[in-house]
Amino acid sequence: MNLLRTWACVAGALASLTAFAQEEWVISGVIKDQESRQALPFCNISVLNDASGTTSDVNGKFKLPLKTRQTQKLIISYVGYVTDTVEVSPEKTQYTFHLRSDTKALNEVVVVSGTMKEVGRLDSPIPVEVYSPALFQKNPTPSIFEALNMVNGVQPQLNCSVCNTGDIHINGMEGPYTMLLIDGMPIVSSLATVYGLSGIPNSMVKRIEVVKGPASTLYGSEAVGGLINIITKDPATSPALRTDVSATTVGEYNVDVAAAVRGTAADGLLGINYFNYRNDIDINTDNFTDVTQQNRFSIFNKWDFHRQSKLPASLALRYVYEDRWGGELQWNRKFRGSNQVYGESIYTNRFELIGNYALPTPEHSLTLDYSYNYHVQDSYYGEISYQANQHVFFTQLRWNKTYGKHDLLAGIPLRVVYYDDNTPATFSEGSNDAAITRLPGLFVQDEYRVSKALTLLGGMRYDHHNEHGNIFSPRVSMKLSPARGHTIRLSSGNGFRVVNLFTEDHAALTGSRDVVIREELRPEQSWNVNLNYATVLPGKQGFTNLDVSFFYTYFTNKIVGDFMSEPDKIIYENLRGHAISKGITFNADVTLMNNLKLIAGATIMDVYQIEDDDAGNAVRVNQLFAPRMSATWTASYSFVKQGITLDLTGRTNGPMHLPVQRQFGDTRPDKSPWFSLVNFQVTKTFASGLEFYGGVKNMLNFIPDDPLLNPHEPFSEGFDTTYNYAPVQGIKGFAGLRYTLQ
Repeated sequence: MNLLRTWACVAGALASLTAFAQEEWVISGVIKDQESRQALPFCNISVLNDASGTTSDVNGKFKLPLKTRQTQKLIISYVGYVTDTVEVSPEKTQYTFHLRSDTKALNEVVVVSGTMKEVGRLDSPIPVEVYSPALFQKNPTPSIFEALNMVNGVQPQLNCSVCNTGDIHINGMEGPYTMLLIDGMPIVSSLATVYGLSGIPNSMVKRIEVVKGPASTLYGSEAVGGLINIITKDPATSPALRTDVSATTVGEYNVDVAAAVRGTAADGLLGINYFNYRNDIDINTDNFTDVTQQNRFSIFNKWDFHRQSKLPASLALRYVYEDRWGGELQWNRKFRGSNQVYGESIYTNRFELIGNYALPTPEHSLTLDYSYNYHVQDSYYGEISYQANQHVFFTQLRWNKTYGKHDLLAGIPLRVVYYDDNTPATFSEGSNDAAITRLPGLFVQDEYRVSKALTLLGGMRYDHHNEHGNIFSPRVSMKLSPARGHTIRLSSGNGFRVVNLFTEDHAALTGSRDVVIREELRPEQSWNVNLNYATVLPGKQGFTNLDVSFFYTYFTNKIVGDFMSEPDKIIYENLRGHAISKGITFNADVTLMNNLKLIAGATIMDVYQIEDDDAGNAVRVNQLFAPRMSATWTASYSFVKQGITLDLTGRTNGPMHLPVQRQFGDTRPDKSPWFSLVNFQVTKTFASGLEFYGGVKNMLNFIPDDPLLNPHEPFSEGFDTTYNYAPVQGIKGFAGLRYTLQ
């Protein structure tokens, strides 16, 4: 009897264990990008050797019932990321999984800037560089303008050492040759290329696409040196709330907030940015502020509408207000516009509207794009007043259709620009005369897939300028993939740009130089050739993405300010000769299985113009602010289990030519030295969505040896503010908190 009871107990215990093992249990969690810690929506989660599985929701969250309560393996996959196998055990029901981006999956990255339609990056016949916010978070900045300093071949250049306004150079070419787009719309007008770049909140950015070389065939005037397209986030997939608050040891404060709302009629995204700096530090003891005092507010609101037809329709609004000043330390508001104490004070008010609407045609091939911006500038440079306002209206009807191996694109764009100021730009025959520019056009493009390995692209654009007449811009391109993982692109095209000095060249407004326009300025014209080779090299420990480009641009006409002939003047006239920008750029992106990621790039270039002097001799003039060599690099290592990431970032600039005034006793060097700006950051991520980061900027404490302002009195004949090649703040610490609510 005792033996029977013993076997009954054993049998009962075994039955209990079997029931426990067979009991269904549920695990849940979230899947995130290993670098950015952003949630990944619609990931696939499956059980190894089992047919069961699930998909993460729009916030990256998932719930998965498991049939047996025992240790099991899950397979997690997502487009553009390395598929991972993870282990789950009965002791834990809540998980956070991180996926690494896969450099082999670059073809899955969708880009729009090269061909004005969505296409895989490797399928694009035009080379397009893509940068995610994860890169810029490795060296956090309060604006897109400063963040672009991490992109090889792209140089945010300060044009004034007093008020710190700037523009963005691509491959050594000045800011006016760079077209800035938001969601493909030319929203950043010429006036804003100098004054509005700092007001783009980081919270609204999904990715940034960079095209180097003329893109006038699709985008028209200004896209001569290249374009930067800021793609904003999708409200449907954005986190419910994301905040980023930071401060530096020199007193810079930045707040970035983004909130998403999902509804039955539309999904919305609201982004707010506030930046404040009120610390008149003078490290180089020249009695001038090293960095402008700034108070900036920006708000962005985007809506994606739900239509019964399922066709896209969106509308976005942005408003920017900025109050900045720089000058002598004793300056205050009562000296604004006076000649007693020198100061440069700039008030900016800017409103933007962006939208698109897919027309309900039978084949869904027509889309209407539209944008509008209004910019008001109230500025004083010493006692010189610059009052300007600009309206830019843009609309475009796009048609896209595929016929066999041909992908056709056509469009009818129209841009109307109203510009008025108190300078000679709008002064005619003794009275004010606002400038109104009308630029209707037509473009066509055919992308022909000859074979799986070869794609040809040809395009033509026609614009009619109401003052300069007809303008034609052709483009041809070829993409060849001779072997798996190897891509060669050869492209050539024409760029054109209509010049407005007082909206584009800050030097025309500041300092004491007289502006001389010797003749009627014609549109600038250029021809470009770009050869690009890209490859992905797989290895046992990871993958390496290599990208090399050779570029050559020839200007038949170019408008460049002559600072050298007469030091007290800036002389503008049509180029009597030609100008050349040529060079090579190299990028490497290395992702290793040991959680180490390396990004490095270098650009070597030669930018100059050949112009006939008064005796008819050809004279070479080097381009100002164009370093012969520059490089960027990033090294990141993640301790995944601890949620800690270390980032080392930097940029090196070689010597660049600078404007000096020897006639007035200016003894500063006419070339900048080699210098490097190196930054270090530590980031700690918590499962709750909280993230702490902190570090050091300019850890080598580089400060220019020579004063950025010449020693003359600010109201004297020789005073000039254009000499600038590096920040003056020196080493500084920073810290911040991010919080993401999915």
